[in-house]
Amino acid sequence: MDNPVMVVPGALQPLLALANSAREVGLSPRTADLVHLRAAQINGCSYCVDMHARDLKKAGETDERLFAVAAWRETHYFSEAERAALALTEAATRLADRPDPVPDVVFEEAARHYDEPTLAALIIEIALINFWNRTTVAVRQIAGPT
Repeated sequence: MDNPVMVVPGALQPLLALANSAREVGLSPRTADLVHLRAAQINGCSYCVDMHARDLKKAGETDERLFAVAAWRETHYFSEAERAALALTEAATRLADRPDPVPDVVFEEAARHYDEPTLAALIIEIALINFWNRTTVAVRQIAGPT
């Protein structure tokens, strides 16, 4: 089956519009793609891992940073703002893993690095990639040429 947003009439455009609105407030596209890559890794979405790693590479991302996204806490490759975004991504992606899914310390650290519009955009990006991961994984869309 194709991705459900390609099957249900009118489903794709609102999602693309939401993504575009999130990009208009100044969140770095590189940060957004790092968030997409990390959430896709957590969710086991090979299609999205492949796509976002390739997008980051095209945008000039280094191999060291690409290879280290899954282990970002144990590297020096990421800025404090990127670390805050990655921590928020992990918390908001793994909602059922702990009683306090997004601890205050994680949210406050993200809020320290991002103003309200960019933090809102970051949260929207996290929600959207989780949506895409779930629809893509559900229909078993795999990475690579089809």
